[in-house]
Amino acid sequence: MLVLGLETSCDETGVALYDSERGLLADALFSQIDLHRVYGGVVPELASRDHVKRMLPLIRQVLEQGQCSPADIDAIAYTAGPGLVGALLVGASCAQSLAFAWEVPALGVHHMEGHLLAPMLEQNPPRFPFVALLVSGGHTQLVRVDGIGQYQLLGESLDDAAGEAFDKTAKLMGLRYPGGPEIARLAKQGTAGRFVFPRPMTDRPGLDMSFSGLKTFTLNTWQQCLAEGDDSEQTRCDIALAFQQAVVDTLTIKCRRALKLTGLNSLVIAGGVSANTALRQSLESMLGEFKGQVFYARPEFCTDNGAMIAYAGCQRLLAGQHEDLSIAVRARWPMQELAPL
Repeated sequence: MLVLGLETSCDETGVALYDSERGLLADALFSQIDLHRVYGGVVPELASRDHVKRMLPLIRQVLEQGQCSPADIDAIAYTAGPGLVGALLVGASCAQSLAFAWEVPALGVHHMEGHLLAPMLEQNPPRFPFVALLVSGGHTQLVRVDGIGQYQLLGESLDDAAGEAFDKTAKLMGLRYPGGPEIARLAKQGTAGRFVFPRPMTDRPGLDMSFSGLKTFTLNTWQQCLAEGDDSEQTRCDIALAFQQAVVDTLTIKCRRALKLTGLNSLVIAGGVSANTALRQSLESMLGEFKGQVFYARPEFCTDNGAMIAYAGCQRLLAGQHEDLSIAVRARWPMQELAPL
């Protein structure tokens, strides 16, 4: 089955072709970072308008790269949620229109299920069951995964997602958008131990997390340095390192607890923050205790992309799932509501 995947949940337009027998044939992505940077964050209306502008040219590009024509497409998968409603509607309406014109089925895909299954695109994919850490700008969740659609929520952030905390912290320090890569870049030059930040909710049982307090702690630390006349680049680097270490340690502690609770020794990390090198190294070291392995997608498939949507949609389409031509998206969509395969 050859599936065209469309991703438009936020500020990146992703298109890909996935074949159930030959694998990923083509992938293209347009990021709107430069468009939103001047505003310090994503402007939903601008994101929607840019998706309209980019979608069809990217589809043509992917068909050409995959040496395919519309007649070769067997189905279309698109992101139906969660995400920005306006942005989601662009992908959904495009997918359903093409499905009608090409006389093929279309299927709405859960954005976070796409992230969770992105490591399946690698040469050494994980095997079920495993624990998944979904960590992005909008979500931070620990999930037990027994199969596609078989998800048990173990814990989640009670306030800011980890990626959101990275972006907001960077903005508080005057760094440019998106903040996560900026914090990670500065942290590489930071002096370990100069600042020590708390590891929130690690001194109590359970797998829920909180990152809003770290943002406030960073702001107070930065303002204290400014009051003392210290706004040097090295101080920014030292604070960035302390913040990143606090987030990484918190996530590692919670993942360790999740593995002990479930008795599993395979961990998947997915979402934009899973590209963070310090997080990967910490989790790989921790998995040594369990004689297990950490799985993650290549960096370009950690952020939003069409390949993960094409793959996830393909699995559900092969299992017989389908939908009518109505256009329906969901800004919020608990992954536990998905049907198991």
